[in-house]
Formats: sequence, C-alpha cells, structure tokens
Amino acid sequence: MTAENVHVIEIRTPTEGFVDLTPQVRSYVSGVGKHDGVCTVFVPHTTAGVTINENADPDVQHDLLLAFSRMVPDQPEFRHAEGNSSAHTKASIVGSSVNVIVADGDLMLGTWQGIYLAEFDGPRERKVWVTVR
Repeated sequence: MTAENVHVIEIRTPTEGFVDLTPQVRSYVSGVGKHDGVCTVFVPHTTAGVTINENADPDVQHDLLLAFSRMVPDQPEFRHAEGNSSAHTKASIVGSSVNVIVADGDLMLGTWQGIYLAEFDGPRERKVWVTVR
C-alpha cells in the first residue's frame, strides 16, 4: 500500500473524550470509488485509540470515560516520566484500529454505531489514517 491510498483526517481533540469520525470516514469511502471491500481506520498514536460504539446517546461516551477512569486511574507507582501511563493503558485497551465492511460504496455500520477517536491525553493534534481495500 502506498501513501496515496491512505486518507488522513486531522483533528484537534479535547482534553479527554470521543470524537465522532463517522461523517469524515463515510465521505471518504463514498468518494474512493470502491463498491465493496473493507475500510480500515487506524490511529498512529499511543495515547489515543479508535473504537466503534453507540452514536445515538451522548451519555454512552460519558459513561465510557467514567468506566475507563475507574478501571485505569492515575497511579503514583507508574514510572513513565511523561506522567500519562493511564492514557497509554486506556489506548491499549481500546486499540488502534477498526475494520468496517464496505458494501454498495457505504460503511456497513449498525443502526446505532459510529466510529470514534478516543482521546486519553489531550488536547492534541491527532491524525487518523483511513484506507479501503
């Protein structure tokens, strides 16, 4: 795969939270001219992730952040000098990529699904790489 096959979405993220990527990804997929295939969304950062989750009720995003903060609180025992080990851990739990089936030139997401950048160490300038095969 060459860089010309990769679309880059650039985002300024909040301190911590979820950014809905669905409109940008859907727009790219519809314009790429690939009728059927698989869309990969990848985040090349170690303190952010990408996930698919509910996009109808914003309280779900709030609840996810609350759950992550309870699962992985900042710990004085963490050794990483930057002080963001909890963000690295949360990003590892979420993961750095998702794949979505493309059919008839559109994303095959469920009724309530959206694609989200999960920011755990912002605000930051983030890049998201998208490709369709």
